Amino acid sequence: MPGARLRGVTVDCADPHTLAGFYGALTGMREMFSSEEFVALTDDSGCDLGFQRVEGYRAPQWPGQDIPQQLHLDLRVDDLDEMEASALELGAAKPDHQPDEKRWRVLLDPSGHPFCLTTF
Repeated sequence: MPGARLRGVTVDCADPHTLAGFYGALTGMREMFSSEEFVALTDDSGCDLGFQRVEGYRAPQWPGQDIPQQLHLDLRVDDLDEMEASALELGAAKPDHQPDEKRWRVLLDPSGHPFCLTTF
């Protein structure tokens, strides 16, 4: 069986620079590549995070699926309350629907993609 390994994840958005700035500040990842249409972040994990401009981008809706999520990142953190506050300061939004707030915090990035903070 082939030994494929995940190299990266690319997120569609209207403004790759703004979204890369948000996730870079949130995760500590640094810019590896940047153009008008695409920005890539990297760290020592071996899995990069990219952001590509999509004309006519429509933000997903949470928890509804009229416009599907498109992507859902789970980020492991040491302290849920602390990282939630940091993410909100950086421009994330907290939707009312929280399936299990003791284990997960569902937030929306500046482009509307849901992502979770978890200690697991």
